[in-house]
Amino acid sequence: GGQIFVDRDGVLFSFILDFLRTHQLLLPTDFSDHLRLQREALFYELDPLVDLLNQEHLLQPRPALVEVHFLSRNTQAFFRVFGSCSKTIEMLTGRITMFIEQPSALTWSSKSFPPQMTLLPLPPQRPSYHDLVFQCGSDSTTDNQTGVRYVSIKPDNRKLANGTNVLGLLIDTLLMEGFHLVSTRTLSSEDKSECYSFERIKRPEALTMNKTLKSETTIISEQSQKKK
Repeated sequence: GGQIFVDRDGVLFSFILDFLRTHQLLLPTDFSDHLRLQREALFYELDPLVDLLNQEHLLQPRPALVEVHFLSRNTQAFFRVFGSCSKTIEMLTGRITMFIEQPSALTWSSKSFPPQMTLLPLPPQRPSYHDLVFQCGSDSTTDNQTGVRYVSIKPDNRKLANGTNVLGLLIDTLLMEGFHLVSTRTLSSEDKSECYSFERIKRPEALTMNKTLKSETTIISEQSQKKK
């Protein structure tokens, strides 16, 4: 009321005005100028905003890492996915389904030829909270009673047995979830095991302060605001 503001930095000052109007600080997901914004908050004596920006460790981007290990051997392909965030592994576990081709009960009783096959759905294996394992293809060393393993990754409804096709679909799934491919490398020259590393930078969507200015003070990202 009655105060005169001096525009020291147009871009940073727009964040100050938004904070005064809404008690929310809307920051771009790639914002990194926290120190200068804190100086502006000190200049205008906005103590709640200063306290919020002092929580620097909560404002830093938090990378989520995913590694996909892929091994193609003859007619089989093996996958192992590691994730720094267990929620990412849980998401993939809910989307990935293996289907094992097996002779139907009718086939065993009637000995019909060619045998009638059914698909038995199975979830990926979870050795720990931070990884999952699955495979596709056929084992050429077994007899005809063992069928092909297919893989489906939602929302795609296809059942794929070719390892390269499954790898491409898995990579597309991670890219659609906001991950970026940062590196590829060969883990072993003997078995030609490949590793694909992904990273996703995500800021805290909401940070609530104990101190208030007439109402609750929060800091949220532009990305989460657009979702509303």
